[in-house]
This record gives sequence, C-alpha cells and structure tokens, in this order.
Amino acid sequence: MASRNMNRTFILIAIAACAAVLGLLAAVAAQILHDGLSTRATPTKMESMLARNVRHLAIPSGAKRQVNPVSSSNEIVHQGMLHFADHCASCHGNDGSGDSLFGKGLYPKPPDLRLDATQKLADGELFWIIENGVRFTGMPGFGNPGTQEDSWKLVRFIRHLPQLSADERSEMERNNPKSPGDRLEEKQEEDFLNGKPSAPLQPSEHHHH
Repeated sequence: MASRNMNRTFILIAIAACAAVLGLLAAVAAQILHDGLSTRATPTKMESMLARNVRHLAIPSGAKRQVNPVSSSNEIVHQGMLHFADHCASCHGNDGSGDSLFGKGLYPKPPDLRLDATQKLADGELFWIIENGVRFTGMPGFGNPGTQEDSWKLVRFIRHLPQLSADERSEMERNNPKSPGDRLEEKQEEDFLNGKPSAPLQPSEHHHH
C-alpha cells in the first residue's frame, strides 16, 4: 500500500513538473510572438535568470580553485585597466556597466561587472570566462598562447571596477580603440594646433559617426 502511494506521489510530482515546464515554454512562445526576436528588446526576468545560469554552468568546477598568480598592485591594476580599455570596453563599457554602443546591441546584454553576480565569482572563474568565453552569449574566448598573464591582470582590474575613479575613466577613454575617422580627426586637430594644413576628410569618412 505504501509503495502504491509513493508511486502515485511520484507521478503527481512528475505531472506538476511537466506542467510547469510547459507553462514556461508557453510564456516564452507568447513573448516571442508578441515582441519577435529582436536583440533590442529588454530581457525578461526568466531570460536574465537563464543567462546567469548558463554562465554558471559554463564554468567547470575546477576553475574556482585556481589562484591568481599575478599579485595585486596599483601597477598591475593599471595594466589591466589599459588592456580592458583596448579589448573589452567596446562591449562592457569603460566602467564595466555594459552600457556601450555594442553592449546595447547584444542579447543577452553584457552583465554589469560591478555587481555581486560577477564580483562574487572566484578569480579562477573570472579567468576561465575571459579565456574561454560563454556559449549562447556575446562573450567570446580570448585565450591564446602567451595571454594568460593578461587575463589574470584583467581579473585584478575587474575587482577594481566598483571603485573606478573619474580620472581613470578619462584615461580609459583615451585608450579606447579608434576608428580611421577618429584618428584622422585627431591628426587634423594636431595639425591645426601646429599651424599645418589639414588633410580633407574622404567621402567615406564624413559618415563615421
């Protein structure tokens, strides 16, 4: 009798779980039918939760035990900052908020690196994400032979993001990647200040903004 009751309970739980999954799928389908699949849409709470879980599942358990071999110092943080400005800020923003031209166009949006969801990850987990990326997101893997030290320095800088100063942001802006049009404008300004004739903008460069 007890065994029969246990089987009945198990069946009821399985039916309830299936109903919950079907309900979630129906909600996702309704959202897609209503809003389409535009990356401009604001992710739902469920999608945000799934994105966090995907990132968590992507990291192997052994990564958490890795210790950062690069000691923390002002110079190391500064080097990580300049590397971040050149390689990461186009998506994550100089302040790590994800509020950037490319970041706004990604789906899911890049996480705010200043918040607990990122800051509570172990150094080894952050390093693994930088080196390997996360599937089903816009985060690529940057790991190449000889780049591990740079990735560990980035981890040190990511820890510093919540305390980023206005002066540091300004320095990062000066080190962000520049388009050909931006470089030409800088040269024109320099030529003007030095009293030299400036080269005219090429037709394709009038629209670089």
